[in-house]
Formats: sequence, structure tokens, C-alpha cells
Amino acid sequence: MAYDRTVSEEIEPTRDDDISAVVARLSRPTRTGRRVIERAAIMAEGSRSAAILTWLENASWTPEERVTSTAYRGGAGLHGARLESERSDARKQAPQRYVSPPTDAT
Repeated sequence: MAYDRTVSEEIEPTRDDDISAVVARLSRPTRTGRRVIERAAIMAEGSRSAAILTWLENASWTPEERVTSTAYRGGAGLHGARLESERSDARKQAPQRYVSPPTDAT
């Protein structure tokens, strides 16, 4: 008996309402009245993470700006005199959090 059915590689598109509910569940309020969602929480959603990131972009959520470190290594070692911010500038890192627009009421 041959198995004639094929498995679709496409993932069923997620509805906006479903993604909105996931974002509401994963995000937390800030003191400024906005909402923030951690990238790690988004990535933990697995196959839905790409759809969530697209939804956040379409809903005008912005990546949180990284705070540059001014840590000084005290001149120890070959590269000790460099600032920590100089060390991390060479590699582009994904944002750790996404922040909702000020008018978001979710």
C-alpha cells in the first residue's frame, strides 16, 4: 500500500486576533503607560514568532534602544583600555525588547 498524501510545508496563517491575544499575554505594562514584550518570549512561541514580529512591526511597536555601556576595563591586558561599547559595536545584535506606541491600549 503506497502512501499518496503529501504533507504541506506551509504553516497555516495566524489570524490578527490570535496574534493580538498572544502579544497581550506576553507583554507587560511599563511605568510610562506603554507595553513591552521581550524578544525571548516571542522566540519561545516557536513557529508563530515570525508572525508575531511582523504583527509588532505593522502595529508600530519599536525595538527598544540598547543602552551603551561605558564600562572601563582599567587598562588590564592587551585590549583592557577599550570601552565595552567598542567591543560590541562590531556585531549587530537583535533588540531585546519591543515597545508599544504611546497610544496603544492593549
